[in-house]
Amino acid sequence: MFKKIFSILGLGIFLFITDALLKAYIHHSLPVMSYATPIYPYGGIGVFKDWHGIEFSLTHVINKGAAWGAFASLQKYLLYFRLVIIGGLLTYLFFVKNSSYKKLALTLIVTGAIGNVIDYFVYGHVVDMFYFVLWGYSYPVFNVADAAIFCGIVMLILSSLFQKSKGKKKAGSAAKEAA
Repeated sequence: MFKKIFSILGLGIFLFITDALLKAYIHHSLPVMSYATPIYPYGGIGVFKDWHGIEFSLTHVINKGAAWGAFASLQKYLLYFRLVIIGGLLTYLFFVKNSSYKKLALTLIVTGAIGNVIDYFVYGHVVDMFYFVLWGYSYPVFNVADAAIFCGIVMLILSSLFQKSKGKKKAGSAAKEAA
């Protein structure tokens, strides 16, 4: 039991440290990406170009809002909202009994959220750096914290879908037994 908890906590700490170090490196080493430079590697460090139609570079992008820069003009309110969400998720994580899978998903979400909130205090904005161009489509730039949040949410959705399908199977077999 404690081994699972410490491994989940260890993963959260590893992701948090990786995110923080990478953001510090990008912030101090690369100029902020200019959208006036539409040529690979977009003012950053090229990782690969035209690999099956995909380009990837490390760039420095400032994000003062939520996903895709939404609510950038409401930065203070967004900070308060994030803090309330983090508090709620931490309360749920520590005081509600859940499976290890759900705890892992919540840990990923909380770790990513804390990483992005700390950016607000350190840099005044979130530092994003992973830039993909997928078959001509410029995908929004993101960071390790965003990826952790995304993975955690996908895990929760999948968990919910599997629980619903198990519930339907149990209900179907119970109805057959009653008949």
